[in-house]
Amino acid sequence: MKKYDFDQIIDRRASGALKCDALQSLFGTAGLTPLWVADLDFAVCPDITEALLQRVQHPVYGYASTPDSYWQSIIGWLGCRHDFKVLREELAFVPGVVRGIAYTINYFTREGDKVLIQQPVYHPFKMVIEGNGRKVVNNPLKLTEDGYEMDLDDLRRVIETERPKMMILCNPHNPIGIQWTAEVMREVAKICRENNVIVVSDEIHGDLMLYGKPHIPFVSVSDDAKAITITLGAPSKTFNIPGLVSSWMVVKNEQLRKKFYHWLETNEFSSPTMFATIGAEIAYTHGEEWLNQMLQYIEKSIALVEDYIAENIPQIKVFRPQASFLLWLDCRELNLSQPELVDLFVKKAHLALNDGTMFGKEGEGFMRLNIGSPQNVILEALSKLAVAVKSLK
Repeated sequence: MKKYDFDQIIDRRASGALKCDALQSLFGTAGLTPLWVADLDFAVCPDITEALLQRVQHPVYGYASTPDSYWQSIIGWLGCRHDFKVLREELAFVPGVVRGIAYTINYFTREGDKVLIQQPVYHPFKMVIEGNGRKVVNNPLKLTEDGYEMDLDDLRRVIETERPKMMILCNPHNPIGIQWTAEVMREVAKICRENNVIVVSDEIHGDLMLYGKPHIPFVSVSDDAKAITITLGAPSKTFNIPGLVSSWMVVKNEQLRKKFYHWLETNEFSSPTMFATIGAEIAYTHGEEWLNQMLQYIEKSIALVEDYIAENIPQIKVFRPQASFLLWLDCRELNLSQPELVDLFVKKAHLALNDGTMFGKEGEGFMRLNIGSPQNVILEALSKLAVAVKSLK
C-alpha cells in the first residue's frame, strides 16, 4: 500500500490559486497564511495527475463524448461508499454545486419567491438566492451547550407562514461540520413535503466523514425525502480537484426530474468537459486509499488544533466536525467586536480565515479555519494566533 505525504509543503503562489491570489483584494494584504477557502494544500492522488497528463499529451482537444464509465464510477462510488443506490437516469452532470443550486432556483422558482436556508451556513446559498431575484427565509440553527441543532418547531412555523418554494439543506453542514441524523432529516422531509417545498441538499462534504461516522444522504431517509429532493455532490472537495469543475446531481422522483433534466440538456448546462470526466472517474475508481489516508491526517490535525488551543488559547473553543476539514471557532470569550476579531486574525496574527458573519449574523463572534494544510503550517499559524491573543492583554 502506497503511503501518501500530506506533510509536503507546496508553494501554490503563481499557480492561479484563488487561496493565494485573492489575499490582497479580500484581506488587504498578500502576506498572510491562507487558511480560508475550502480547498486543500495537499498534492492530489497521483493517478489523477497521470490520467490528465496522458490526455493533455494527445495533440487534439476536440469535442469530447462522455463515456459510460464516468457515470458508472459515480454510481459505484455512491453505492460502495455510502450505500446510496443510484440509477443512471437519475444522474446528471453539473459544472459545480453552486451552479447546480442556481439551476434549481431558476427552474423551480420565480422572481420574488422565497427560499429557506439555515444560518450560519455556506454563504453562496444566500448570494445565489438574492442574486437571482428570490428572497431568503432563515430558519437559524440553535446553539445549545451541546452544540448546534435544527429548530424543527421554527422550521415548521417559518414554512407555514412564509410559504417558501424551496429549502437548501447543507448535509453535512458547512461551516459547522454536522452530519444530520436520519431522524431529524425525516422530520424535515415530512414538513417540506406537506407544504410542497422542494429540498436541494448540498452534500459536497459527504465523502469527508470523520471518526468512522457514516454519511446519510437526505434523499435516503424516507419516501417523503425521495419525492422532493434534488441532491448535489462532487469529487472536488473530496479529492482536491475543484479546479476541474466536476459535480453531479441526483433526482429520484421522475416527475421532478424529467422536464428539469431536459431543460438542463437543452441549454447544455449538463455537458461536461473532458477534464471534468477524466478527473472524476479516476478519483472515484483509484482515489479511495488516498482519501482514507487524508482523512486520517485531518483527524490528527483536528486533535492537534484542539490540544494547542485548549492549552494556549483557552478563550477560543473548537467545534469538532463530524465531516470535512473546516473548523468552526467560537471566539466570543475574547470579548471583541467582529471587526476587532477579524483585525486580530488578519493584522495581528497575519492569518486569513473566513469571517464568521460571512455565514450569517449568527456567525458573529466566530471564525472558520481550514486545516487542509501540512501540520507544521497549522502549528505555526496557531502560534501566531496565540501571540496575537496574548497581546490583547
